[in-house]
Amino acid sequence: MKPSAQPASQAAPATAASRSAASLWSTPFFAVLRRDLLLACRARADLVVSLLFFVLVACLFPLAVGADAARLRAMAPGILWVAALLSALLSQHRLFAQDHADGALEQWLLSPEPAALWVLAKILAHWIGTGLPLVLMAPAMGLLFDLSQCSRWTLSISFALGTPVLALLGALGAALTLGLRGGGVLQALLLLPLFAPVLIFGAGSVTACAAGQVHATPFLLLGAALLAALALVPPACALALRFAVE
Repeated sequence: MKPSAQPASQAAPATAASRSAASLWSTPFFAVLRRDLLLACRARADLVVSLLFFVLVACLFPLAVGADAARLRAMAPGILWVAALLSALLSQHRLFAQDHADGALEQWLLSPEPAALWVLAKILAHWIGTGLPLVLMAPAMGLLFDLSQCSRWTLSISFALGTPVLALLGALGAALTLGLRGGGVLQALLLLPLFAPVLIFGAGSVTACAAGQVHATPFLLLGAALLAALALVPPACALALRFAVE
């Protein structure tokens, strides 16, 4: 016997859902996100260099301070967060450079879509390529410094909250220094003071966990910083980019 045909009432919602998903994926935000992720996959060397830089910086500190396990555990939060901060600085100055060189940036700024929307998509794609691997590697790097399980997971959560803030602030620095000679150095000078609170709260959460203290407050502060950066940085980046191309 032939199977009965699917009722039209069941096929219609499925078709509507697929069309809705397709239209959502084709919105400017997801179009820019998809484009930047594809470009990042094709330029895997840049992502690997950023990740290797983080690992090498973290591994060099034990060679410098000695093999004292207690000392390494005490210094681990600051070491790993400094390594993550330097790794973030390594590639952020190129966030808008290629789009500015090939004229895509001007086309996006002339489009009717809000500029802050595609700026946010570019920042998200950049974080997926450079920040998310750090979040996933945090527990393994914690083992290198003999951190407890609680401290390792706290480190991972602090990276998940803090590295997006670094990516957002880095995008602002990249937009402000776009097209300037020595923009990478100037960007680092602008960003390091802004990165300091993220470094303090991120490392402080792991230190508090290792000491058996309440470490929810640094998480709340990192979350507040992330929300503030999400609200303020994309429009500020869009404004800075308009000045840069004019």
